[in-house]
Amino acid sequence: MDVASLSKLLSPEGWTLLNDLPPYEESQAMALATRMRAEGVDPDLAAAALTQSRLRARARAKLGPFADGMLFTPDGLEQATRLTVAAVHARRYLAAEVHKVADLTCGLGADALAFAGVGLQVLATDVDEVTAALATVNLRAFPEAEVRHGDGLALDLVAEGVDGVYADPARRTRGGKRVFDPSAWAPPLDAVWGLRDEVPAVGIKVGPGIGHQGLPEDAETQWVSVDGDVVEAGLWFGPLAPDGPGRSALILRTEDGGTVSRLVRPGAEGVDLAPDVGAVGSYLYEPDGAVVRAGLVAHAAAELDGRLVDRTIAYVTTDAPAAAPPPGTAPLATGYRVLDVMPFNLKRLKAYLRERGVGRLTVKKRGTAVTPEQLRAQLSLRGDAEATLVLTRVAGRQHVLVVEPLGG
Repeated sequence: MDVASLSKLLSPEGWTLLNDLPPYEESQAMALATRMRAEGVDPDLAAAALTQSRLRARARAKLGPFADGMLFTPDGLEQATRLTVAAVHARRYLAAEVHKVADLTCGLGADALAFAGVGLQVLATDVDEVTAALATVNLRAFPEAEVRHGDGLALDLVAEGVDGVYADPARRTRGGKRVFDPSAWAPPLDAVWGLRDEVPAVGIKVGPGIGHQGLPEDAETQWVSVDGDVVEAGLWFGPLAPDGPGRSALILRTEDGGTVSRLVRPGAEGVDLAPDVGAVGSYLYEPDGAVVRAGLVAHAAAELDGRLVDRTIAYVTTDAPAAAPPPGTAPLATGYRVLDVMPFNLKRLKAYLRERGVGRLTVKKRGTAVTPEQLRAQLSLRGDAEATLVLTRVAGRQHVLVVEPLGG
């Protein structure tokens, strides 16, 4: 979006047009555009309004009903924090007794919205003029939040009365290409975590693929999943990490219209807990992706009272069903009942599935080069039955586990 399009959208005519549009449906977009053109609506305004309507529809998955009053860019929406996760961020600052947060890279304002929503004072900045303008619109209902166009690293944090810092560095180029070198992020990762010498309460959102090597020793690094998808990692310093440095995983699940959670963090035994490894039992558990990314599979195995099927594979097996999570707690892993175990052999597997009339197949894999698409094509499936296969290594050898999901 450019300044001209934004100006048209923010005019009384443009804002009314946008908010009067029906819920976005891709199949109706062309007809709606044609109708607006016939009614004499400025073509640029019509295009901008339809684009915003489409982005709002996409944004509801992240931001819920707040999305219906916000403005977006495609790239900004891609990087925006989900509201459930932003609320977790905000609670960290509240618990640390922070009063004013500087959001150095506010983007469209999702995190700043959560900060202001719990009563924190917010100074939000963005180096892009249009993005800062959009954030101003998105935060208009919160007098606690001030948005400025500029470089957040140039702020005089002490003079501004800031006692907490948050940043979500851009990890893509303007063309959408991922940037893997933290020193090339905008702003560079080192520059942000260097601020902890000035303001101890520093939080930094990073991509969930960040490696363990080189993580700051004085930070809590927490990987977060939402409904099974690992959405981010966060580096938390000083009072924002009350349990001290280390790696942790936060699992968030939607349940009965609300959100349940589970925190996985090493106990006194430390990060390098050595798990047992053994034969496949009657049950198989796939730890949540945040647990796997955090390197806490051994701790998951201990909580599930199980063992790994292979020392290098994040599957846990047990001889009896693991205890259900307490009410209001997210599950640590997805469970399966093991029906059969066999060494991987394409001919044998094809015969096995044909004998059982399997025509629909769910394939999960870890530690194997076989792709589910290629395997389905090679198996020539026919029949009305369904099956779930797990392709993985067991004691160093490729195996197929035939399983069925627990809990329906």
